[in-house]
Amino acid sequence: MTKETQSQIDYLSRALKAPRIREVAKRLAQNARDDAWSYEDYLAAVLSAEVSSREASGTELRIRAAGLPTRKSLEEFNPEHQPSLSRQLLAHLATGTYLAEGSNIVLLGPPGTGKTHLAIGLGIRAASQGQRVLFASAIEWVMRLQKAHAQGRLSDELSRLRRYALLIVDEVGYIPFEQEAANLFFQLVSSRYEHASLILTSNLPFARWGEVFGDQVVAAAMIDRIVHHAEVITLKGSSYRLRDSGLTNLPSVTLGAVEE
Repeated sequence: MTKETQSQIDYLSRALKAPRIREVAKRLAQNARDDAWSYEDYLAAVLSAEVSSREASGTELRIRAAGLPTRKSLEEFNPEHQPSLSRQLLAHLATGTYLAEGSNIVLLGPPGTGKTHLAIGLGIRAASQGQRVLFASAIEWVMRLQKAHAQGRLSDELSRLRRYALLIVDEVGYIPFEQEAANLFFQLVSSRYEHASLILTSNLPFARWGEVFGDQVVAAAMIDRIVHHAEVITLKGSSYRLRDSGLTNLPSVTLGAVEE
């Protein structure tokens, strides 16, 4: 490649705001000559490298913007610890088709059984598929909505959140909600019903959600909207964290049956 050609590529890559093309074009040029690539093959290889790099950069930005507490991929989850969890179902959820359908995923089980890990892993997978994701605990979501409500912009906030393909709501049930908080959470669920997806994790079966929201009627209406289009997965067994710490003699906690 002549200096004149390299200079022209440098200028064009800056004009296109694609600086990686400059590096890739130079690196692949020798391969193209050695292997007698056609002009079309060389062009396709350069553009493919640029697209792959942009997609990787976009994925990283979406993961950072999601507010995940940590990074845990689906590949790091050991399904052998959860024999009740179908590998086929997990593989299906990993495809992200539920997002296109506006469906939900509910992960129920005792603490330490992998609910948050799965939720984060699915969130990372959704981000890698080009989807916008936002993660927070149930309490954090309520605080966010309370702030918007106090400022008179609750409707705008709910509309803005609908632009996210996936909201992850962690730890539903760890702290009971007051009536106002329960009503705000109900509005969040209702605003996304058949529009966009939720992943919720909870240590309680649906039968006890009335205790969390302080009203059986509100809880029933909320559950109805959540599970209408949803995969409900119940995880069982003892805590991974206790198991890893060697405290295997502590009594295990089991989750009651899921109430439809």
